[in-house]
Amino acid sequence: MARRTRANRQPWRLGPRGERWFDVGLTVALLLPVLPYALVVDARDGVLMLAQIVPLLVRRRHPVAVFAAVAVGCGIQALLTDYPLWSQAAFPIATYSIARYAAPLWSRAALVVGLAGAGIATFRWLNGFGAQLLSVENVVAYYTTIALFVVVAWTLGTLGRTRQAYVDALVERGERLQREATQQAALAAMEERHRIAREMHDVVAHGLTTIVVQADGARAAARHDPSVTDPAFATIAATGREAIAELRRMLGLLRAEEAPIAPQPRLADLVPLVEEARAAGTPVRADLADPLPQVSDGVALTAYRIVQEALSNVRKHAGPGATATVAIDLDPASGSIVVAVTDDGRGAATPDDGRGLGLTGMRERVAAHDGTLSTGPASGGGFAVCARIPL
Repeated sequence: MARRTRANRQPWRLGPRGERWFDVGLTVALLLPVLPYALVVDARDGVLMLAQIVPLLVRRRHPVAVFAAVAVGCGIQALLTDYPLWSQAAFPIATYSIARYAAPLWSRAALVVGLAGAGIATFRWLNGFGAQLLSVENVVAYYTTIALFVVVAWTLGTLGRTRQAYVDALVERGERLQREATQQAALAAMEERHRIAREMHDVVAHGLTTIVVQADGARAAARHDPSVTDPAFATIAATGREAIAELRRMLGLLRAEEAPIAPQPRLADLVPLVEEARAAGTPVRADLADPLPQVSDGVALTAYRIVQEALSNVRKHAGPGATATVAIDLDPASGSIVVAVTDDGRGAATPDDGRGLGLTGMRERVAAHDGTLSTGPASGGGFAVCARIPL
């Protein structure tokens, strides 16, 4: 296995259990000289050292309380003694802890207390060593040394807290981006499923409607003249093959990204669509702009599917003998293409036999291009579908 580079190596960190054992070990190490000192030198000082060191056991969970306890212990020491003790090491550790684990306000307050305590300790300890040592040079040197311990501990704790906040922000941002990417992928998949459902509905509804109409007509005609059924059966076979090819194309898109893709219908394909409807027995008048307007592929597909679904509805709902009119025109004033399909049959008065799903698909297609769709009974009878799609 390849050796990890230094740039990719993760920093070593203690876990929660390791942090607890580290604090216990630190406290025990600081307490080791306390018992001999209390027994041999001064029991009172031993109690003071215990009061200053023992709170470090919980310095991560309760940094403010630990700093307060250590600071009070050091204050009592300043009142009772005029010399430093081994336990003074607990103060910079408590200062680091409050700067690392507490809020910034508490951290700044601890720094002020530490600097003030450094001044008190300077005068108390120099005076304990001899009043003649209380010169400006000695005070400045002594205060600077003690304050430096406080400032360094506070700085290290603040840097640790800032770095942890930065890491937490990066982690939160990464999790948020991952959630957003997952949501976007889910929305994209849902939109693709809706698009494929609309395509399959249009293909299946159009093909099956043509097949049903031709089959009914052939069955009725076969009673009088069986020879006229051949064109109907030819239309049924052609329509079925076309529908199967369309379904295979769309299912191939679902199975593999590299599946062969047939060209999407364009406005020029409306002419064969109208001829197909006529061959299926529906009289259709075509009023198409000449030349057909140049539109994007998405607008062309939407217009084609609207005409296809509307003609399917005419065959299903308008009744025998109904004539459909397909009109495609360009509206320069609004900068949109107008697609209108009307019939003079009884479609508006018949029950909604699945037409609602087709109209819903039309509305979704038109809305995707910020267009408008109006459907309903036509003046003088029949049914009208009119879509305005911005270019």
